Amino acid sequence: MSALSALRWSAVPPPAALVIPMVALLALFGLFGRAPVAVAAPASGSDGPSVSAEVARLFEEAARITERYEKGRRAADEQRARASLLQEDLREKRRELLVLQDRVGEIARAQYRAGGSLAGTARLLLARDPEDALHVERTAQQADQAVTRLMERTGRAERRLASAESRARAAWRDLNLRQTRLAAVKRDLETRLEQAQWQLQAQADRSVAAGSCRGAERPARTERAPAGRVWVAPVAEEDGYTLSAGFASAGRHWAHRHTGQDFAVAIGTPVRSVGAGRVERVSCGGPFGIEVVVRHAGGWYSQYAHLASVAVDQGEAVAVGQQVGQAGTTGNSTGPHLHFEVRLTPHLGSGVDPVAWLREHGVVLG
Repeated sequence: MSALSALRWSAVPPPAALVIPMVALLALFGLFGRAPVAVAAPASGSDGPSVSAEVARLFEEAARITERYEKGRRAADEQRARASLLQEDLREKRRELLVLQDRVGEIARAQYRAGGSLAGTARLLLARDPEDALHVERTAQQADQAVTRLMERTGRAERRLASAESRARAAWRDLNLRQTRLAAVKRDLETRLEQAQWQLQAQADRSVAAGSCRGAERPARTERAPAGRVWVAPVAEEDGYTLSAGFASAGRHWAHRHTGQDFAVAIGTPVRSVGAGRVERVSCGGPFGIEVVVRHAGGWYSQYAHLASVAVDQGEAVAVGQQVGQAGTTGNSTGPHLHFEVRLTPHLGSGVDPVAWLREHGVVLG
């Protein structure tokens, strides 16, 4: 699961300070059913591109912290398992040592009852067959020596195991301490990301209410698809998307049938062009909120709607996998997600099933 999946609308309501004013809501619903307003105003203001960039930066930082956290968690689990195995080995060695000690005690008691070494000397002197007596004595001495050596080896093994167990437990405690500190950093980062996400969404809502898009807010790092890929998914798998409303599904949010495929993702998730092409339209307003439409070879068009920001300008050439915006919940949207369509024309109503279309073009959605 993505590190950011917990930050979706269903789990985190917007702070009260960022709730859209009633006037803006009326303006949004008043725009429903109109043709989108294709206006791209230059990005400006103190909370301009920096909000989008901050969300992108926090996304990357959260991914790194989460990776370190998960790596540390796995290491702690392994160290805990190692300490448990060593402890079990130590218990087994101690059981073996107790058995040996019992046997040594039995030998000592038998020697005491037989009179110790004097009785052994008497047996040697009185034996009818001195060779047999000497053989018995040598065997007894060898048995004593073997038991002594075995006890010494068991003692050394016990000390080594105890030392290894102590080291394993110390390493486990150290890992747990580092995990606790890293978890605190992770929680703080997620809080800051959540705040930045809603700032970005509030900025997007103001643009939609005004019916005027801000200019392209370019990502600091240019992403491209892996070499040899002609088509990709509109959201990267590592960003943890979930397929929600599908093509042609029914619901009270659509006048007829759903015209695309929804990807449930967090606000600010990078949205990328599924293929190379040219930006046909960047617009704000209407049921799709902030949207980008890209024209591809072969007469196909792809649409990316309900965005929180755009990263391209109208008429711009885009490469496969290039970021075209950030996911949001603008327009007629019930929560953060990307509405994605594949169309025969740039206009609503000419869509085909995007999941099937992507599959035919070598992209299988997870």
